[in-house]
Amino acid sequence: MADPALLLRAARERTVRRIGELSAVFEAIVEASDTANLDDEHDPEGATVGFERAQVSALLERARSQLDELDDADERVRLGTYGTCEVCGEAIAAGRLAAQPAARACVTCARS
Repeated sequence: MADPALLLRAARERTVRRIGELSAVFEAIVEASDTANLDDEHDPEGATVGFERAQVSALLERARSQLDELDDADERVRLGTYGTCEVCGEAIAAGRLAAQPAARACVTCARS
């Protein structure tokens, strides 16, 4: 298995970048809606500004949650419990950890 600390650091860096990007998009939507005379209810172009703002807000919330999960995984590395399923106590497969570095459960337990 690759070094867990490196996997988590790379995932954390990607997540922090994503939070920055989403924050900028959110701010741009808010700024554009403040300066424009928008009629969200009768917009012939499709999605409303409110919908776009809510969608980006949900993505931003999820990215922040992922960052918290990665920080928790860093703590498990420090404690020596990283890679151990919190449900059954067995090792979490390296492939799962590579795909989901903050995984707390093995595939079998995660399905339950």
